[in-house]
Amino acid sequence: MNLPPFDIFPLISGSKIRLRKIIASDIHDLLEISYYDAKQAKNLEQATEIQAKIDKDYDDGNSIHWGIEELSTNKIVGTCGYYRGLDKGEGELGCVLLPQFRGQGFMTNAMLLAIDFGLKNMELKRIWAITSIQNIQAIKLLERLNFIKLSDLPDDEIEYELKIEIKP
Repeated sequence: MNLPPFDIFPLISGSKIRLRKIIASDIHDLLEISYYDAKQAKNLEQATEIQAKIDKDYDDGNSIHWGIEELSTNKIVGTCGYYRGLDKGEGELGCVLLPQFRGQGFMTNAMLLAIDFGLKNMELKRIWAITSIQNIQAIKLLERLNFIKLSDLPDDEIEYELKIEIKP
C-alpha cells in the first residue's frame, strides 16, 4: 500500500477541476464548508484550526484532504478526500461543495479523480461513504458512481460502499 504522507502532495487534474493541497489563502473561501468530526467552523480562526487538524491527520498518515480547484478561475469550490480506514487498506471518501457550485459536475469529477487515485495509487481494497438520509443529491451521486447501499446507521445516516470490479 502507498499511503500518506506522500513525498510530494498528490496533485490530480481533470478536465475542469484539479485536486490540490489546501493552502492558507484558501481558508477564507472554505469557511462555509470547513468541518472536522461533523463540527462546522463558525469563524476564520476555527476554520484555520480545522485545517491544521486536517494537515496533521495527513502528516500522521490517517487521511488525505484535497481542495477542489476550478481550473477556469483557480478558486477552491469544495473539498474531498479519504478520512478513515487507510491503515486497513480502506478509505472513507467524503466531500463537500460550496452551494453556488452544486449541480455543475464538480463533485462528480472530484469523486472520480479521488476514487481512481485511491484504487491505483493507494491500492485501497474498499472505499465507502456515509451521508445523511436527507442528502438526496449525495445519495444520487454515490449511486451514479457505482456505490451500493450497505446499511442504515443511527442519526439518519446511510453507509454506501463502492462496488469494485475485480478483474482476473
